[in-house]
Formats: sequence, structure tokens, C-alpha cells
Amino acid sequence: MRVRRFGALIGAGMALSLALTACGSDTEKTEAKTIVQKAKDDKKLTIGIKYDQPGLGLKKPDGTFSGFDVDVAKYIAKQLGVPESGITFKETTSANRESFIGGGQVDLVIATYSITEERKQQVTFGGPYYVAHQDTMVTADNDDIKKAADLKGKRLCKAAGSNSFRRITEPEPDGKLDIDGVKLVDAQSYSECVSKLKSGALDAVSTDDVILAGFANQQKGSFKVINDPFTDEKFGVGMKKGDTETCEAVNKAVNQMYSDGTAGKLLDTHFAGSGLKVTKTVPQMEGCA
Repeated sequence: MRVRRFGALIGAGMALSLALTACGSDTEKTEAKTIVQKAKDDKKLTIGIKYDQPGLGLKKPDGTFSGFDVDVAKYIAKQLGVPESGITFKETTSANRESFIGGGQVDLVIATYSITEERKQQVTFGGPYYVAHQDTMVTADNDDIKKAADLKGKRLCKAAGSNSFRRITEPEPDGKLDIDGVKLVDAQSYSECVSKLKSGALDAVSTDDVILAGFANQQKGSFKVINDPFTDEKFGVGMKKGDTETCEAVNKAVNQMYSDGTAGKLLDTHFAGSGLKVTKTVPQMEGCA
């Protein structure tokens, strides 16, 4: 009798082990699912955007969102099979983009996310969907700063998680101009930078021209962009490292967005009247290897 019971216990244990193994395999398969596969199966995506950048990613008082990045996100999602109703937008800052992607809080990040070699070590980028250029914004009555070189000795905003200040203060490859004597003033975001500029706590804000144009357009007469660009900033679509299937699908969607004229219309919609000369030709894709 004991032998039979012992044999039954062994059989039950083996069955449980096999069941757990099967469950583990299913979990691994779910975790290994690419964003393209998730979009196809679930018809839902969570996309990280900025909430405080007019013209790019802005949450309005009624809870809706507007901006070029927002519309690019909707277009790409549609190409992946996800309707607008299936998109959940999540506020994503310059400081948390990599952690949100790595931790699975978002599927994609479309938030003025410049492609850099350093960031490529942590995430995979589709695109770029636009190539901006770093420029500098000052108050409308400022006549001291007419070119980027004039920032020497001036107070410049350092937004958390952004590399823009490095382009001013450091040499290549991470920097560009290597200007000595710049006084960096910390801020949590570019909207805070702009507030500090308006209050007189800063002399200048330097970052991508489309970001500056959005703020200048929002508060007409308060600021001016000096129109002295000095970098190429390739805005990429961030996703989990190694997801080449989704990267290739995003690149296909971006090419389609430019070829059917949608990109040009969106750029006109969000930046007309800002003084920014937008580029409407499709950017050279970075590749997904």
C-alpha cells in the first residue's frame, strides 16, 4: 500500500513539475513578445510623451494631448494596427526615459528623444522621425547674446536628463562648443527652464530648435530664438533594447508618414508662425542592427 501511495506521490510531483515548466515557458514567451506583436494581439500601446512642451507634447486642461510628437505617435501606432483609442499616453521626462523603457512602464517613447551613442547602449531607436538643431533662446529684450559663443560667463539652464547643456560646455564627442565659464542653473524640465528665463533667473535656454519654437510661439513677444544652430539632433522612437522587429516597423511607418505628406502637414500645423524653418524631407534612418 505504501509503495502505491509513494508511486502516486511521485507521479503527482512530476505532473506538477511539468505544469510549472509549461507555465514558465508561457511567461517567457509573453516577456519575449515584441511591441509589434503586442500591438497586433492587444490593439493597445502605452507611449511615453512630454506633457509640458508646446508644439510637441502638451497635456491640455481638458486632459487631451497636442503636439507634433503626439501626432507622430498616433500615426506610428495606427501603422502598427493600434487605433487612437488604444493608446495610453504616459508622462515621460528627459530623466526617466531609459528607466521607463527598461522597466516596461512604456512600450515606446516619442518625446524629443535625441539618438546618441550613449543612449544606444540602453535602448533601441527607430527613426529618426525628425532632425532638429540645437539653438538658443533668450528674452525678447536681450541684445547681449546674439550667437552661441556669447554664452561665455552667462547663466544657462541645465534640464535634468538632457544632454543639451553638454553641447555648450563640453568638447566632442558628447559636447560640441566647449565654452568655458558658463554658469549652469538646474531645472527639472524645459518648462521650468523657460519659467526661470522669464523671471530673470537665467540668461538663456539652449536645446532643440523645435522645443524652443514651441515655447516662443506659446508666449509670443516674451522670447526670441537667436537662430545660431550648431548640432543635428535626431529625434528617435525609443524602445526596449534589441527589439529590431519593432524598430524596422517604426522606420517603415516614418518613411510612409513623409511620403504621403502627413509629416509636412503636421510640421506646418504645429510650427507655422514660429519663425522656425522646418524640414519636410524624410530623414536618413539610423538602422536597427
